[in-house]
Amino acid sequence: MTLVFNAFIAGLWQIFALKAFLLQLFGITIGFLVGILPGIGGPVTLALMLPFIYKMDSIEAFSFLLGMAAVTATTGDITSILFGIPGEAITASVIVDGHPMAKKGEAGRALGAALMSSFIGAVFGAFCLAIAVPLVRPLVLSVQSPQYFMFSILGIAFLASLTTGAVVKGLAAAALGLLFATVGLDPISGIERYTFGTLYLWDGIRLVPATLGLFAIPEVIDMAVQGTSIAQAEVGRLGGVLQGVKDTFLHWSLVLRCSAIGAYIGVLPGMGASVSQWVSYAHAVQSSKNQERFGKGAVEGVLGPSAANHSTLGGALVPTVAFGVPGSVVMAILLGAFIIQGLVPGPSMLTPESRGGHLSLTFSFVWLIVVSNIITVSVCFLFLDKIAKITQVRGSLVIPFVLLLIYIGAFAENSEFGDVIV
Repeated sequence: MTLVFNAFIAGLWQIFALKAFLLQLFGITIGFLVGILPGIGGPVTLALMLPFIYKMDSIEAFSFLLGMAAVTATTGDITSILFGIPGEAITASVIVDGHPMAKKGEAGRALGAALMSSFIGAVFGAFCLAIAVPLVRPLVLSVQSPQYFMFSILGIAFLASLTTGAVVKGLAAAALGLLFATVGLDPISGIERYTFGTLYLWDGIRLVPATLGLFAIPEVIDMAVQGTSIAQAEVGRLGGVLQGVKDTFLHWSLVLRCSAIGAYIGVLPGMGASVSQWVSYAHAVQSSKNQERFGKGAVEGVLGPSAANHSTLGGALVPTVAFGVPGSVVMAILLGAFIIQGLVPGPSMLTPESRGGHLSLTFSFVWLIVVSNIITVSVCFLFLDKIAKITQVRGSLVIPFVLLLIYIGAFAENSEFGDVIV
């Protein structure tokens, strides 16, 4: 126990080494900018940054990469709330209630709630990593193909709670989603499905351009038709930011429950925040006594997904570090960093340095997530007053810039013109 505690403290000291801390700040800056730009996404950015870590030592490399990964969802919430455009595919659920709040002049309240709940979720997920590594091996190894199938069915079943009063529309949307998912090469037989002889469709319809098309373009069209700014009510002083922070603590039970959901789903290999955000949103709806408020600007619809998105990162690190099984797309790319640094996920990552392992490096991941989120949330709160005012800018000035970002974001992931068409 003493060795583990010493490694925990050593991990904290490691991230504050000058070069490692400066690289963490640089990674946070890149993650901040990428999160705000719609569609480019954390996984793409991490993949682009991998070549730069060859000459770094392990703590410097992971300070840079995890600092970046820890904040993209935080800033992705900003564009989801203000413009109805997911800065990240994993922040799409925040749009459902966050953007209606912005339209009602409550952008600051929504942003305050998203930032504070995301910080709590990130800390929750980080410490889940710290305490869960010795306990998760039976859980991770017990989840196989039948369980994954049932999780998929569970996700479709959640449509019942998300489409109350419009079940036919919900089922139609689910059927359309399943149809899109069948496009591409069959993963088992390699047979082409609905590719129409087009090489581009071999990989299927990608998530980022589909998300931008479904969420971003309709909002831009709606803004153009109305000829107004995003908010149709005046944004008050600080835009209600402090009220959003207060909401987080008023609904502390929901925030903690959704953080637990995010961490748990993160531990399950291959699931990630794309799943946890919607499961958490469905839980927020189901656990509310006033379900009719959701979709119209309910702050709980912002708190739940934001907390889950950020706790998922800590949860996803558990199978990645312990077994070399990526818990999400981001973790799959991070495994590349392990290989570059000559590290082997598994027992060595859970063994103290005195016995030839890298336990303090593993614990440094915990501190990196916590410190990165403290820095990002602090910076965001400093400028939220200005950010919330963006919703008052005339639509005719915002639309061209937003459209440019949408199409750059769609193109940037794979440099495919087909993504722009999608």
